[in-house]
Amino acid sequence: MTVATQDQAELPSGGSILGRFSPQLICWMVFGAITVLCLVLREDYKWLVSYPKDWLFAISFGDETLTIEGMLEAGMDWFTLNFKPFFRFLSGVLSWPMAGGIVEISGTKYDIPGLQDLLQISPWPVTIAIVAIIAYAAKGPKLAAFCVAALLYMVIVGYWEESMSTLALVGMSVPLSLFIGLTLGLAAYQFRWARRIIEPMLDVMQTVPTFAYLIPILILFGIGPVVGMVASAIYASPPMVRNVMLGLHRVPDNIIESGQMSGCNGFQLLFMVRIPAAMHTIMIGVNQTIMAALSMVIIAAIIGGFADIGWEVLSTMRKAQTGQSLLAGLVIVLLAMIMDRISRGFAERSGEIRVAKTGALWERHPYQFLIVAALIVGVVIYQATPLFCNASPDNCSVLSAPLVYPEAWVFYPAEDLNNVVSWFTVEFFHVTDTIKTWTLYFFMLPMKAGLERIARPTSWGFEMTEVATTIYWGLCIALAAVAYRLANWRATVVVGLLSVLFFYGSSGTPWPIFMGAVTLIAYQVGGLRVALFALLGMTFMLVSGAWTRAMLSFYLTATAVMICLFVGCSIGILAAQNDRVSAIVRPINDTLQTMPLFVFLIPVIMVFLVGDFSALLAIIMYSIVPAIRYTEHGLRQVDPVAVEAARMMGCTERQVLWRVKLPLAIPEIMLGLNQVVMFALAMLVIAALVGTKGLGQWVYDALTNARFGQGVIAGGSMALMAMIADRIIQAWALQKKRDLGIAS
Repeated sequence: MTVATQDQAELPSGGSILGRFSPQLICWMVFGAITVLCLVLREDYKWLVSYPKDWLFAISFGDETLTIEGMLEAGMDWFTLNFKPFFRFLSGVLSWPMAGGIVEISGTKYDIPGLQDLLQISPWPVTIAIVAIIAYAAKGPKLAAFCVAALLYMVIVGYWEESMSTLALVGMSVPLSLFIGLTLGLAAYQFRWARRIIEPMLDVMQTVPTFAYLIPILILFGIGPVVGMVASAIYASPPMVRNVMLGLHRVPDNIIESGQMSGCNGFQLLFMVRIPAAMHTIMIGVNQTIMAALSMVIIAAIIGGFADIGWEVLSTMRKAQTGQSLLAGLVIVLLAMIMDRISRGFAERSGEIRVAKTGALWERHPYQFLIVAALIVGVVIYQATPLFCNASPDNCSVLSAPLVYPEAWVFYPAEDLNNVVSWFTVEFFHVTDTIKTWTLYFFMLPMKAGLERIARPTSWGFEMTEVATTIYWGLCIALAAVAYRLANWRATVVVGLLSVLFFYGSSGTPWPIFMGAVTLIAYQVGGLRVALFALLGMTFMLVSGAWTRAMLSFYLTATAVMICLFVGCSIGILAAQNDRVSAIVRPINDTLQTMPLFVFLIPVIMVFLVGDFSALLAIIMYSIVPAIRYTEHGLRQVDPVAVEAARMMGCTERQVLWRVKLPLAIPEIMLGLNQVVMFALAMLVIAALVGTKGLGQWVYDALTNARFGQGVIAGGSMALMAMIADRIIQAWALQKKRDLGIAS
């Protein structure tokens, strides 16, 4: 007995030749003919590859013609002229809690310290003790010990003041983010019209590169720490909004009915029933908000001129001081891990049922009591240290050690690290250079510029003559036929698209082919709405002048995504099959997810220097985690009944994996692919710092020169790329779930 595949079932018997093919296949056949026509005419009609500048969208105003960039610049100039004083006033108000200021009362001036001053003048043992108490309350003694060790590292290497400045920035931006997130989340939950406005706004906030919306903030607020604080607050608020909405929607109906039966009005029902019941999900949002705010510290340092640990990492990276940047980067990693573990610990405990304690005040609130005691000790040390120093000037450095860690005690092995890096670079240069060269010449450059321009006797051993071109396309046709034989026509389409891309490169492929392929995929996967969105998004990139740079960004993102998918899925499969591998991989994933984006640049720069290959490695390191986690999760969540049925039919473990588990886990793996794409695009702007071209570099250049229009076009194009990929992949995953009968 034979079983017809889905594609075969689509083919009706008899009728015309076209009637024997599915409508989807017919669309691809027509598209293939158009593709061949465009490729044949590309040399005669240069506009097929390079979109003419004369065709860019522009509007005439009298004698002046404004492009999209010019219109955006004019609009920003008008807004700045009318509202800049208000934002500068707001900047002064926001800077006071963090930086402090002078207050005059009855003719007497008082210097009021801000959060940054308070953290820096506080005795470091007291600060460490308070963090240890909070960590112990969150998750017990192991976390407390880790926090103490991490903070002692910052003290010993001499980065305590910079770390406290960073903590002050996070300490001001996180409450602001939480307030924005809670307000918008409640509004979106309560009002449908608000949700329709807020949800697209969240998509934009999470997909537009941070550098892009730093430009208007910089123009309006001016240079200073407030810029970093506002940027961090905006970037970090979407996770809170989404978790508030999700948590409130997930509150069980019986809890709400209990509140209503108790006589709660609408206000009481929201704040005394719904929010407490959703607290676990909301606390997860708090955790994500803290991590997002901390990931902005180096970006904030670029525009804020803030003497914090982010500025230390950035300045040492610019000077190619590898050892110094490693030591400073480790501080950011440790701060991220401390905040992540503590906030996650409180999130996990938020769902626990607590029994009211009895007894004395310190017995009912032991952690609060210990924190107050530590603060009192800190005040005593701060006041008593000058007295001790005056009484014994010769021993002042030792006596004031709890207040100011002596420089003589600092252990700063930056030069030793530089020597180790230099030794490694020299000794293993032939290995690292071979890896870099082979990856560049045989994979990255063909994806970027095309095999027709890259293949040379010095690198590939041949040139793309007519004979070589004929052999290439013959091999591609043979491979497409094998794909059709082993799979279906969709595999043939994939082979065809990759063949064109590899031969002509992302920068040499005619834009009608690229736009047509993406639109057709979007239509067949997600329907007319997704296809229209993809087409309009790509049209914006085309008519705004961003297409060439978008293709350079596409090449780097696509290359990284393919590697992440192959390597990440392989690791995820191993982790799903072996608990020991899973136990090893899990902490590595946790560490990679807590590291701020800039930190990924440090190890790749010190080994491979700057360039596209270093950027590719940094993107892969940041983006590979979702591929691993979603693959493992998807395989472990496969219905055991299906697995057992396959084994009873005599399938080997390999057959169970490839024919049962992986097909059923495809929807989860697709969601992981979605996250990989989002992470890779987010890393593009950071990768611009190591010499890449494309939209990321365009955004960074716009920030450097305060070009609002250029920044909006570049950032908007990156956001559109992310949103198009998101819509297509999510629709694909949903379609797969429906095909497998695991979604309605």
